[in-house]
Amino acid sequence: MLYVRLLGPVELAAPERTTEVGPPQRRAVLAALAVDAGRPVTADVVIRRVWGTDPPEGARRSVYSHIARIRQLCEQTGGAAGERLRLMRRSGGYVLEAGREQVDVHRFRRMVGQARTDTLPDPARASLLSEALGLWRGDPLSGLDGPWAEQTREEWRREQVDATIHWASVRTRLGDPDAAIGPLSALLGEHPLVETLAEALMRALYTAGRGAEALECYASVRERLAKELGTEPGTALREVHRLILRGQALGPAAPARPAAAPHSPPRRSVVPAQLPGRVRGFTGRDAELSRLDALLDASRPSAPVVISAVSGTAGVGKTTLAVHWGHRMRTRFPDGQLYVNLRGFDPSGASRDPAEALRGFLDAFEVPPARVPTGVDAQAALYRSLLADRRVLVVLDNARDAEQVRPLLPGAPGCLALVTSRNRLTSLAAAEGAHLLPLDVLTPAEATSMLAARLGVPRTEAEPGAVADIVTRCAGLPLALAVVAARAATQPRIPLATLADELRDTGDRLDALDGGDPASQVRAVLSWSYDALSPAAARLFRLLGLHPGPDVGAPAAASLAGLPPARVRALLAELTRTHLLAESVPGRYSFHDLLRAYAAELAHAQDEKDDRRHATHRMLDHYLHTALGAQRLLGPPADRILPHPAQPQVAPEQPADREAAMAWFAAEHPVLLNAVHQAFETGFDTHVWQLAAALTTFHQRGVLWSEWTAAHTVALAAARRLGDPAAEACARRNLGNAASALGRQAEARVDLERAARLYRDLGDPGGEAHTRLALGRVSTRQELRAEALDHSRRAVELFGAAGDRAWQAMALNNVGWDQAELGHYEEAIVHGRQALALVAQTGHTSGEAHTWDTLGYAHHHLGRHDEAATCYRQAAALFHQLGDRYFEADILAHLGDTHHAARDRDAARSAWTRSLTLFEELDHPDAEALRVRLLHHLGKDPADTVLPERA
Repeated sequence: MLYVRLLGPVELAAPERTTEVGPPQRRAVLAALAVDAGRPVTADVVIRRVWGTDPPEGARRSVYSHIARIRQLCEQTGGAAGERLRLMRRSGGYVLEAGREQVDVHRFRRMVGQARTDTLPDPARASLLSEALGLWRGDPLSGLDGPWAEQTREEWRREQVDATIHWASVRTRLGDPDAAIGPLSALLGEHPLVETLAEALMRALYTAGRGAEALECYASVRERLAKELGTEPGTALREVHRLILRGQALGPAAPARPAAAPHSPPRRSVVPAQLPGRVRGFTGRDAELSRLDALLDASRPSAPVVISAVSGTAGVGKTTLAVHWGHRMRTRFPDGQLYVNLRGFDPSGASRDPAEALRGFLDAFEVPPARVPTGVDAQAALYRSLLADRRVLVVLDNARDAEQVRPLLPGAPGCLALVTSRNRLTSLAAAEGAHLLPLDVLTPAEATSMLAARLGVPRTEAEPGAVADIVTRCAGLPLALAVVAARAATQPRIPLATLADELRDTGDRLDALDGGDPASQVRAVLSWSYDALSPAAARLFRLLGLHPGPDVGAPAAASLAGLPPARVRALLAELTRTHLLAESVPGRYSFHDLLRAYAAELAHAQDEKDDRRHATHRMLDHYLHTALGAQRLLGPPADRILPHPAQPQVAPEQPADREAAMAWFAAEHPVLLNAVHQAFETGFDTHVWQLAAALTTFHQRGVLWSEWTAAHTVALAAARRLGDPAAEACARRNLGNAASALGRQAEARVDLERAARLYRDLGDPGGEAHTRLALGRVSTRQELRAEALDHSRRAVELFGAAGDRAWQAMALNNVGWDQAELGHYEEAIVHGRQALALVAQTGHTSGEAHTWDTLGYAHHHLGRHDEAATCYRQAAALFHQLGDRYFEADILAHLGDTHHAARDRDAARSAWTRSLTLFEELDHPDAEALRVRLLHHLGKDPADTVLPERA
């Protein structure tokens, strides 16, 4: 029988000989098929497994070539037909027809699984495990690199470690611990941070009468953990160490947990790492951490997705626990860690929409905007598909309810979702099988340890009574303890007893308001810490309670406070030192929900209404004027916004270039959307519609159609409340454009026609011209081409009347395109050349590129293939210069069509191949049609055609 061997170098092996498969890429293709032996594997999956998400040009041809040669090897190797492997093409992809026993990793897993049978006697169990481990011939998938090979290798190494630990435990129970010591020592040398390995070795050494060596093993592991990870050994390892120190008998080992991932080279594919920074001074929670650790047994690639829901009162440390555990287990999820704060209990009521969170996750994996579908359901399906074949940790923090969470749950085995919420998400347990983990306040011992970790053991041991008093006053809430510790750390010479007395006095004053609720008792701590702030820092703290969140940059905080940026940075540092504010990323600051609510409460209690309104006005001015300046850097905006001058003491930011403008919008986007809603709720209606308009270009570039619609829905309500027809026209035109982009053409037409009437009544030719262009696009999408041409011609006239030459050039190009669609190719060329002449005067590179595309299209249909090719090459070069890969790919596809029509086969294939490479990099749906076109002109099933191998 012929075998595929993957647990070492990739080989085809018969009982008496081994067959060399070929170069690394071919071995990788064989491995990619063998891990799913008996099941179809698509060419796309093979490419992703061999090259990752960024395959080289010609990767697909190489795969077909390798498949053809592997097929030949399978036919030539082995004895009788029944003993051969067969590689077949099926409707679902390529199938390596092999029994599970013919692939060593599947045979290994089968024997390890049998060894876990409860009724199996230990001698048979040890024999099975020994035979399974004997299949290993070195590093699995040896000589192969790339993200999939590295991930698979890591997973299989963990399985080898688990099986070795199981085998060693059985040998030790059978009275032969000496047999286990050598293999365990060697494996621990390879994976020195795997605590389960160290525990198994210590047990074997102690059972063999070598207790001193067991203690030395513990000391070495503890030192490595502290040095490399900054952690102490876990509960199980500490317990074994304690029993050995006392000379007591060791109890039975706990069921083996999957080992931590061994060290591996850096991954080259997109690997999100979104977890917030590590938590300093984390202590306690051993039982909760152990329960979370146990979930990893169920997060294997063959198991359903695992969900854990951590619930507890505000300030109890749910986020801290989740983030700490996520960092501790980061290597177990080599394909990335996703994190989102769902703001389910934000004091403003502005919880994060699941669609917004989904877009953030898709962006983290660098999914091109063109591939992002509309609608939450479609986006969730894409997200789940993206996580297939990956091991990803998804932390969904501060969830309001199960409905907010469900679209964000991965569907892929091997992934784990960790949800935190103030509510017990029982429906998530019932419907999705979530493991519920309620989190209580810290015990007095844990709270004392937390203070010691942050203030130093000598200081806390010197005043145990004061520490106990502080712990009692903080009611075991980590948030309250952190605030107290931060205050004490900034005053190292003041006795803790003095701070405890101050805290007691403050608490006595507020007891009537607490009602015995631990979450409300934190208010006493906040009040005590707030009272110690400098007056300027206290004012800034209150004003930040007026900010819409979820976070704030230092420049916006300066405008909010009406202070110079340097002064505000010093005040932000004071608030951060006292733990009343967190610097989530450099230069950006965020509140805990309780702190935000407390700051807002203080602002309304201590600051005059006019002062609060002036602060809000300054903040909205900051965002509006910065957004308008950033939008201008992205190209000529369609909306002509003339804002009122910014309030005194407002210092808008000034991005330096297009890249900086896009980065600013990306960082501030959640804030800006919240600001639109806050401006509406507080009566700043002009800011509402102008800020929504300032976001338009960013929403278009990012394909954020739903966000575009949401912003202008609020803008339309504000415009009506203002009674401002210009604002209503702007909102309706944007709503129409967004509806058209979402495929709702009839709805788009209603809004656009109303906007056109409003602009006409206002005598605003520029606004009407933009609306005519939009109506032209709707007509084109409804295949009303003559009507589209009428709209484009009217837009040209109106832009001329408005004196807007840049947009008049774009409208002329639209006229040319509409004429070409109607078959009027000569007229299209005339208008295209007129557009080019205007573009040359305005320097609108994107407009020039689109115009060359129109000219190429017209020349192609007139049979002037040389002229068409010249135009297309010019357009492709300009789109490449702009970094617009979608349109570059689209133009290259048209160029290939032109070469094909001119019977230049080689040039056509070259252009199509370059286009296909770009479309595949973008993961764009147009790739499939282009792939079919290429295969059609090859004239064969690509897997039956052996092409030259690429280096």
